[in-house]
Amino acid sequence: MSKTPRTPLSLIAKEKLSKTARQLWQITRAFFKSERRVKARGLLTLLLTLSVASVGVIVLTSYAGRDLITAIENKNAHAYWSAMGRYLATFVVAVLIDVCYRWAEQSLALLWREWMSQHLIKRYFNNRAYYRLRGSESIDNPDQRISEDVRNFTIDSLSYALLVVNSVMTLIGFLGVLWSISGTLVGVALVYAAGGTFMCFVIGRRLVGLHYDKYQKEADFRYGLVRVRDNAESITFYRGEKREHLDLVNRLAAVVANMRTIIRWNRNLGFFRNSYNSIALVVPILIVAPMFMRGELQFGVVTQTLGAFAQVLGAVSLIADNFEGLSAYLAGVQRLGILWDDLDDFDADEERIARENHQQLDATSTQVKLDLLTVHTPDGSKLLAKDLSFELHPHQSLMIMGASGTGKSSILRTIAGLWPGGPGSLERPALNHLMFLPQRPYMVPGSLRDQLRYPDHEHGTDDEAIRQVVEKVNLADVLARVDGNLDRVIDWTNVLSLGEQQRVAFARLFLRNPRFVFLDEATSALDEDNQNRLYELIRESGIGFISVGHRETLRRFHERVLQLKGVGEWELMGTATVKT
Repeated sequence: MSKTPRTPLSLIAKEKLSKTARQLWQITRAFFKSERRVKARGLLTLLLTLSVASVGVIVLTSYAGRDLITAIENKNAHAYWSAMGRYLATFVVAVLIDVCYRWAEQSLALLWREWMSQHLIKRYFNNRAYYRLRGSESIDNPDQRISEDVRNFTIDSLSYALLVVNSVMTLIGFLGVLWSISGTLVGVALVYAAGGTFMCFVIGRRLVGLHYDKYQKEADFRYGLVRVRDNAESITFYRGEKREHLDLVNRLAAVVANMRTIIRWNRNLGFFRNSYNSIALVVPILIVAPMFMRGELQFGVVTQTLGAFAQVLGAVSLIADNFEGLSAYLAGVQRLGILWDDLDDFDADEERIARENHQQLDATSTQVKLDLLTVHTPDGSKLLAKDLSFELHPHQSLMIMGASGTGKSSILRTIAGLWPGGPGSLERPALNHLMFLPQRPYMVPGSLRDQLRYPDHEHGTDDEAIRQVVEKVNLADVLARVDGNLDRVIDWTNVLSLGEQQRVAFARLFLRNPRFVFLDEATSALDEDNQNRLYELIRESGIGFISVGHRETLRRFHERVLQLKGVGEWELMGTATVKT
């Protein structure tokens, strides 16, 4: 029996590193080619200029310090005061450069974060990505990625990029200093740093994956706390405190276990790094001390050598000295890169669906028309309806019924444009002429006016028209709770019952007055009197509607019924021809 060949771990790590580098380049390039590019490139140029100037000042300081020590050794007062003046002058220049450098770095990081957060938020809502990401296996907690991960990414990206630039400039500046003293010092510094970097990678490479898991587990723990807050009433009614407590304890335990593993690997890495840095203090002395004792060097050159060796070693030991921080940074890049790639996929998915499924969507229509439309679940794993066909003109109505799990809400979402359709044609009015009423309406923060006008907050509505609609949907008592003040802000999610929230959704419907409305068990929490009243109002308004419901009493408000039978079979009953 043949065995499936295994991919070497080194190849997997190489591919993952290559993918991370591509994602980093993609995200960075997008910012510096964006509408903020002029200011971004200006600040970056300023930073690079200050970085070069900073290294130049450090080199000058090393020479001034050498001359100062040599003057003290030779007891030369004139040379001493001259060197001291140059030494102090370099400090003044260094302070000015450092302050400007930090200002430019923080300003560029903030500009980058602002642009990137706005860009991701825009793409998060484009093509309903926020809705489709709910079922994504690769994206956990997109909210954290857009907030915390973006903030950390922009700050750390600049810090590490500038650290690399500073290291290169330092290397160029101080290699010349070391070479002028001893070529052996240059060779020892490069070999020592290369060995240290390799050992740090071997010991600490697992930290990248551990930090990736840390972000996920921390976000899961925070989400658990938010979920308890948002569902406090349901948890109270179910007396689910013990179950929720156990869930939070388990989430916390996962966070703690992950952190303990990170701490253990940091301990192992710390043993090597501390030993590596301690030995680095001795290495240059072993080389230059004999030269000084033979009279080949002045004592000032010895002190300059120690400083220059430390600068060169720090420059070439960049990865070794920052491995722990780099591992957390790379994990953050991967999380943002995956979100970025998935959003790209969603954008491409819209075109792919239309191209591969040959589905022609006419958004200029005034009717809802399906012609041999096949509907699957979004992942394509289950067939819900095959060759579904019907027409619904303005003022007409249709009810979708069927056993639980046959896909009633899924078909409604497909017609409403929330889910992609399959082969066949779908014709419906433009989205701004449609409205969807879910079983649990969304209550926005703000006043009663904000609730009733959502999402059309930019367009005002006459107060009298609002009050008439409030009376019409039987919400007068809600208006009375705020003493008739439409602009009073309270926590509507917790103040209103589910039935009242559903009536608020109907008030939004009548204020907006679309051509068609899709109702997904939108009256499930209402008594039959209120339900019947609302459906009568829809029929009187002339709005076409498609409903999903279980109550048989809803049939009389609809002209036709679409009965789903499972595995793609369906039956249309009423004035249209029955088809299976």
